[in-house]
Amino acid sequence: MTSKERIFHAVFFEVVLLVIMISVASLATQESSGDLTIVGIFLSLLAVTWNYIYNVIFDKLFGAERIHRGLKLRVQHSVCFEAGFIVISVPVIAWFLGISLFAALMIDIGLFVVVLFYTLLFNWIYDLYQPYKNWFGVQKA
Repeated sequence: MTSKERIFHAVFFEVVLLVIMISVASLATQESSGDLTIVGIFLSLLAVTWNYIYNVIFDKLFGAERIHRGLKLRVQHSVCFEAGFIVISVPVIAWFLGISLFAALMIDIGLFVVVLFYTLLFNWIYDLYQPYKNWFGVQKA
Protein backbone atom coordinates (compact mmCIF):
# COMPACT_ATOMS: atom_id res chain seq x y z
CA MET A 1 0.00 0.00 0.00
CA THR A 2 1.43 3.39 -0.96
CA SER A 3 1.66 6.26 1.50
CA LYS A 4 -1.14 8.08 -0.34
CA GLU A 5 -3.36 5.01 -0.11
CA ARG A 6 -2.52 4.55 3.59
CA ILE A 7 -3.54 8.14 4.27
CA PHE A 8 -6.74 7.71 2.24
CA HIS A 9 -7.51 4.44 4.07
CA ALA A 10 -7.00 5.99 7.51
CA VAL A 11 -9.03 9.13 6.78
CA PHE A 12 -11.84 7.20 5.08
CA PHE A 13 -11.98 4.77 8.03
CA GLU A 14 -12.18 7.62 10.54
CA VAL A 15 -14.77 9.70 8.67
CA VAL A 16 -17.19 6.77 8.42
CA LEU A 17 -16.56 5.80 12.04
CA LEU A 18 -16.98 9.39 13.26
CA VAL A 19 -20.37 9.73 11.59
CA ILE A 20 -21.54 6.44 13.11
CA MET A 21 -20.15 7.07 16.62
CA ILE A 22 -21.40 10.67 16.99
CA SER A 23 -24.87 9.64 15.88
CA VAL A 24 -25.05 6.64 18.22
CA ALA A 25 -23.40 8.42 21.18
CA SER A 26 -25.69 11.42 20.85
CA LEU A 27 -28.77 9.19 20.93
CA ALA A 28 -27.44 6.99 23.75
CA THR A 29 -26.17 9.72 26.09
CA GLN A 30 -28.42 12.68 25.28
CA GLU A 31 -25.23 14.75 25.22
CA SER A 32 -24.84 17.63 22.82
CA SER A 33 -23.63 16.40 19.47
CA GLY A 34 -21.30 19.45 19.44
CA ASP A 35 -19.41 18.25 22.53
CA LEU A 36 -19.30 14.72 21.21
CA THR A 37 -18.05 16.00 17.87
CA ILE A 38 -15.11 17.79 19.53
CA VAL A 39 -14.13 14.66 21.46
CA GLY A 40 -14.72 12.52 18.38
CA ILE A 41 -12.60 14.67 16.08
CA PHE A 42 -9.72 14.79 18.56
CA LEU A 43 -9.85 11.02 19.06
CA SER A 44 -10.09 10.58 15.29
CA LEU A 45 -6.92 12.62 14.76
CA LEU A 46 -5.16 10.45 17.32
CA ALA A 47 -6.58 7.33 15.71
CA VAL A 48 -5.51 8.35 12.20
CA THR A 49 -1.97 8.78 13.43
CA TRP A 50 -2.07 5.46 15.32
CA ASN A 51 -3.71 3.74 12.32
CA TYR A 52 -0.93 4.79 9.96
CA ILE A 53 1.88 3.78 12.33
CA TYR A 54 0.24 0.51 13.37
CA ASN A 55 -0.53 -0.63 9.82
CA VAL A 56 2.98 0.12 8.54
CA ILE A 57 4.37 -2.06 11.34
CA PHE A 58 1.72 -4.76 10.82
CA ASP A 59 2.41 -4.96 7.08
CA LYS A 60 6.15 -5.30 7.74
CA LEU A 61 5.51 -8.16 10.17
CA PHE A 62 2.78 -10.01 8.25
CA GLY A 63 3.35 -9.05 4.63
CA ALA A 64 1.80 -6.44 2.42
CA GLU A 65 -0.42 -8.86 0.47
CA ARG A 66 -3.58 -8.02 2.42
CA ILE A 67 -6.13 -9.71 0.16
CA HIS A 68 -5.00 -13.18 1.32
CA ARG A 69 -5.28 -12.52 5.06
CA GLY A 70 -7.67 -14.90 6.75
CA LEU A 71 -10.16 -14.32 9.55
CA LYS A 72 -7.71 -15.24 12.35
CA LEU A 73 -5.10 -12.70 11.24
CA ARG A 74 -7.78 -10.05 10.67
CA VAL A 75 -9.15 -10.58 14.19
CA GLN A 76 -5.61 -10.35 15.63
CA HIS A 77 -5.04 -7.16 13.61
CA SER A 78 -8.23 -5.57 14.92
CA VAL A 79 -7.78 -6.58 18.57
CA CYS A 80 -4.16 -5.39 18.72
CA PHE A 81 -5.01 -2.12 16.99
CA GLU A 82 -7.83 -1.38 19.43
CA ALA A 83 -5.81 -2.42 22.50
CA GLY A 84 -3.06 -0.01 21.51
CA PHE A 85 -5.57 2.75 20.93
CA ILE A 86 -7.14 2.23 24.37
CA VAL A 87 -3.76 3.03 25.92
CA ILE A 88 -3.76 6.30 23.97
CA SER A 89 -7.43 7.27 24.27
CA VAL A 90 -8.35 6.56 27.92
CA PRO A 91 -6.32 9.49 29.33
CA VAL A 92 -7.74 11.80 26.64
CA ILE A 93 -11.34 10.83 27.40
CA ALA A 94 -10.79 11.17 31.15
CA TRP A 95 -9.22 14.61 30.77
CA PHE A 96 -11.78 16.02 28.33
CA LEU A 97 -14.84 14.71 30.17
CA GLY A 98 -13.37 15.37 33.63
CA ILE A 99 -13.86 11.78 34.78
CA SER A 100 -11.68 9.13 36.37
CA LEU A 101 -9.42 6.91 34.33
CA PHE A 102 -11.60 3.96 35.37
CA ALA A 103 -14.78 5.66 34.08
CA ALA A 104 -12.98 6.58 30.86
CA LEU A 105 -11.80 2.98 30.55
CA MET A 106 -15.39 1.73 30.88
CA ILE A 107 -16.52 4.15 28.16
CA ASP A 108 -13.60 3.11 25.97
CA ILE A 109 -14.36 -0.59 26.44
CA GLY A 110 -17.88 0.03 25.16
CA LEU A 111 -16.45 1.88 22.18
CA PHE A 112 -13.87 -0.86 21.72
CA VAL A 113 -16.51 -3.54 21.22
CA VAL A 114 -18.30 -1.51 18.55
CA VAL A 115 -15.10 -0.39 16.84
CA LEU A 116 -13.62 -3.88 16.93
CA PHE A 117 -16.36 -5.22 14.66
CA TYR A 118 -16.32 -2.07 12.55
CA THR A 119 -12.54 -2.35 12.07
CA LEU A 120 -12.76 -5.98 11.03
CA LEU A 121 -15.57 -5.36 8.53
CA PHE A 122 -14.19 -2.08 7.20
CA ASN A 123 -10.73 -3.47 6.47
CA TRP A 124 -12.05 -6.65 4.92
CA ILE A 125 -14.45 -4.75 2.64
CA TYR A 126 -11.75 -2.17 1.87
CA ASP A 127 -9.28 -4.88 0.87
CA LEU A 128 -11.85 -6.56 -1.37
CA TYR A 129 -13.16 -3.40 -3.00
CA GLN A 130 -10.03 -1.19 -2.80
CA PRO A 131 -11.88 2.13 -3.19
CA TYR A 132 -8.65 4.15 -3.44
CA LYS A 133 -7.66 2.30 -6.58
CA ASN A 134 -11.18 2.24 -7.99
CA TRP A 135 -12.04 5.88 -7.24
CA PHE A 136 -8.69 7.35 -8.27
CA GLY A 137 -7.95 5.16 -11.29
CA VAL A 138 -4.77 3.61 -9.88
CA GLN A 139 -3.65 0.54 -11.83
CA LYS A 140 -4.06 -2.68 -9.82
CA ALA A 141 -0.89 -4.73 -9.62
